[in-house]
Formats: sequence, C-alpha cells, structure tokens
Amino acid sequence: MSARPKPRADAAGVLGAPPLLDGAAGRLVRPYTVSGGRTRPTADFDLMTLVMATGDRPQGYLGPDHTRVLGLCRGPVSVAELAAQIRLPAVVTKVLLSDLADCGAIRARAPVRAPLGPNPTDRELLEAVLDGLRRRL
Repeated sequence: MSARPKPRADAAGVLGAPPLLDGAAGRLVRPYTVSGGRTRPTADFDLMTLVMATGDRPQGYLGPDHTRVLGLCRGPVSVAELAAQIRLPAVVTKVLLSDLADCGAIRARAPVRAPLGPNPTDRELLEAVLDGLRRRL
C-alpha cells in the first residue's frame, strides 16, 4: 500500500495537490488540458492588463491551476508576469484569468494609453529614458 503524498503549499503559499512534474520532462499536464481545450478567453486581456483578486471565492471548484493563479493575484500583477510565474503560455493564462473574472474572483484593469502629443518620437524624451536606463544598469 503506497502512501499518498501530502498536499503542500507552493511558492505563493497556495495549498494544493503536489505538482505534476517529472524532472527531465517537465510539466506532465499539457497546457490545452489546463484550459479545457479552450484557446480563446471570454474576456479581453492584454499582456499588460493588471489583475487582482477581489476576495470573493468562486462558487464551485475550478481546479488547481485556477487556485494557484488566484493565490498569485493577491496584489496587482500583470498577465505577462502571471504567465511567467505559472510557466504556461500567455493564451492559457488568459483563459484561466477569464474563468476567474467570469465568477467574480478577480478584477482586471486594462493599461491606460498615454497621449502621444504632437511628436510621438520626441528625441529628448528618448534620450532621457536611455540615460535613466544606463544609470540603473
């Protein structure tokens, strides 16, 4: 009789099933399985869209990947950052987020586009940005 592994908390502190990983092979569950075969989210998410948990729990159980994503959304986080943290393609992450948005568990805020003004490629502005980047590196 083999003992079943105990659930443990992941890096985000979310309690869930042990990860389905195989050292050399990586993730054993394919991304299309995580999204239920769906490739289009029901909500419109940009990679820079910020999402945050509302504190409301979904009525039904959505799955371990949804739970993990919800745990990572305690503070504002971008869709791109979430996709990198859960190591899934952005489109799969967007499907998981749209499920959470549909049940009211997260709130999303699209990025605000800054007005470009009369000269969208202002040389002085670009040089100031470049100087700032050079100082930080």
